[in-house]
Amino acid sequence: MNKNTWIIGFTLFAMFFGAGNLIFPPNLGLESGQYFWPSILAFALTGIGLPLLGVVVGALDKQGYIGSLNKISPKFSVIFLIIIYLTIGPLFAIPRTASTSFEMTVTPIAHTNSNLALFIFTVIYFLIVLYLCINPNKMVDRIGSLLTPLLLITILAMIVKGFVDFGGNNHSQATDAFTSGFTGFSQGFTNGYLTMDAIAAIAFSMIVVNAVKATGITHANQIFKQTFIAGIIAAVALLFIYVSLGYIGNHMAVSQDKIDSLTANDQNIGTYLLTTVASVGFGIFGKYLLGIIVALACLTTACGLVVSVAEYFHRIFPKISYKVYVVIFTLISFILANQGLNSVITMSVPVLSIVYPIAITSVLLILIARFVPTKPIAQQIPVAVVTIVSILSVIHTQGWIKMSFIDSLPLKQYSLEWFPIAVVFTIVGYIVAVFVKHQSPIVYEKD
Repeated sequence: MNKNTWIIGFTLFAMFFGAGNLIFPPNLGLESGQYFWPSILAFALTGIGLPLLGVVVGALDKQGYIGSLNKISPKFSVIFLIIIYLTIGPLFAIPRTASTSFEMTVTPIAHTNSNLALFIFTVIYFLIVLYLCINPNKMVDRIGSLLTPLLLITILAMIVKGFVDFGGNNHSQATDAFTSGFTGFSQGFTNGYLTMDAIAAIAFSMIVVNAVKATGITHANQIFKQTFIAGIIAAVALLFIYVSLGYIGNHMAVSQDKIDSLTANDQNIGTYLLTTVASVGFGIFGKYLLGIIVALACLTTACGLVVSVAEYFHRIFPKISYKVYVVIFTLISFILANQGLNSVITMSVPVLSIVYPIAITSVLLILIARFVPTKPIAQQIPVAVVTIVSILSVIHTQGWIKMSFIDSLPLKQYSLEWFPIAVVFTIVGYIVAVFVKHQSPIVYEKD
């Protein structure tokens, strides 16, 4: 393992280490109670393991996921990538950076989370984003390269002090959603969706592959190996932070009255837990420092996402200029951010419940095709069925249209009903492929 691999690994860590993601582990720790370990390990599976797998699988084709998904279906590739970029961009991830910043700076410092305060904050926030993104330069990278280490050092200091302050306490009491190790696992698994890192990995993968190539490595197997090692470095760092913050949250005593008050005021519990750890550990200075660094880190993340999404859409629809896309996506993000952090998270759940099963199925199918001769039909069938089942399941779960057969699907009670269906129809797909003579096995472009 050389120095470049370490650098790429920590770069990947920085891309996944969004300040907004920090609010989920302590909240999960608090809610999971005695079922903390199955919950946090399942969270790590979808919040860390799947992103790692996503980045590595993206290295199988020289065109990344654009090439791999094209082999499933060119139309599916375009539609799915558009959905992914919108999801990690203006619909959810970018608004979440603003609303998270607000709840970690204005709310604990000014002791308000009024709609007017949020509006004023987001106007300033997105005007800065717009200014930085209209003419993208290295300013965002330079700020990010400074803020990421500062944020990391602050979080590590909080973790150490958090263990000292709260580690000796008894674990919290599990909420009604956590009734066993199995339900804890399913809750943690679906909570990991909220990080959005597994679908972001599809967009980040080519960045990592290109970074590996820039070090002078050109052989396909070596690119794959170095990408895998860099991914492991990032995954280990994320695992340490997520488990540590989750454990601290699991041992914090928060009264039901306080939780009810936070809920009534539409304040996110995860941000409250983090600011509490900071203020207990380091006084009012710690709370302010954490809030400011998180806000600035969120700002650079938002800029990076706006630039990436605008450049992607300009590439596939070049008639509209890059600057117009920046304005459009910034405006959409501004509007959605004013719904508040909890609303942004709540709105994202149905979409992520559809996108994640499709993304996981696609990534696994691409990986299988690397080792087993696979015709396109063998991938198209399970992807199509999982897409249909995921959409119907969300429609049923949200109560829009009730379909009783959904509840009878295996693992539905754990929100994993799509998985056995993906397995069954993958087998069906390979059987059907035997009788499809006009298709040749998929070949990935490696050089």
